[in-house]
Amino acid sequence: MVSGMLTLLHTSPVHVPVFDGLRDQDAAGLPLRHLVRPELLAMARESGPDAVAEEVAGALAGAAGDGAAAVLCTCSTIGAVAEAAGAALDLPVLRVDRPMAAAAVAAGTRITVLATVESTLAPTAELLAAEADRAGRTVRVRAELVPGAWDRYEAGDTEGCVAAVAAAARRVRDAGDTDAIVLAQVSIAAVADRLAADAADGGGPVVLSSPRHGLRAAARLTGGAAYVQGASDGSVTTWAADRSGPCGARRATGSGVGLS
Repeated sequence: MVSGMLTLLHTSPVHVPVFDGLRDQDAAGLPLRHLVRPELLAMARESGPDAVAEEVAGALAGAAGDGAAAVLCTCSTIGAVAEAAGAALDLPVLRVDRPMAAAAVAAGTRITVLATVESTLAPTAELLAAEADRAGRTVRVRAELVPGAWDRYEAGDTEGCVAAVAAAARRVRDAGDTDAIVLAQVSIAAVADRLAADAADGGGPVVLSSPRHGLRAAARLTGGAAYVQGASDGSVTTWAADRSGPCGARRATGSGVGLS
């Protein structure tokens, strides 16, 4: 067993170099193991996330057997299923978008979610509800599927996918009625950099992506300690790596959030 090893559960191989690069920048020396299971997303899109619960649990059990101290699930669609399975296995599992959701709730009451896959929308809304409840806040969530973006991504046109989502994000930003834009998938994280580059005055809504925040949080879990996530307003949220925290099988009840 490798002490402190973090296993990443992916549903696309393109995420492997992304997280390797972030590890080298933010957590040099952290042992990573990548587990790529694209069929999990395909099944979840067809039949719903709960349909892959058994397969996800099996993958996590295998990761634990191979020495994982913690697991980061980088797929937003199956993230809740992975956290629930981790709780049952007594294995710290974090969905990559949870720290991002906490930062979105801290940023304000009006949140817009942009996604390229429909199966991601409901899990992301539930996650935001859970984080709003945790923070004792009421937020309004507006979810938007970017037409054609996923088709471009599946065809290998990553640039076209990112450009489509960036255009949607700029439209939301320019409308002036949202406090935070949540990029619901790792595959569209580059949109945050694009909007930051063309915001000369730094005004407008915060644009949030999940990979860096998620990896930093998961790296802390490999030591069995609390992890600390800096929010967009400079405050800090701390969650313990126990069954009552974000790695447990806690599901949103819908209180504290409105979805439109």
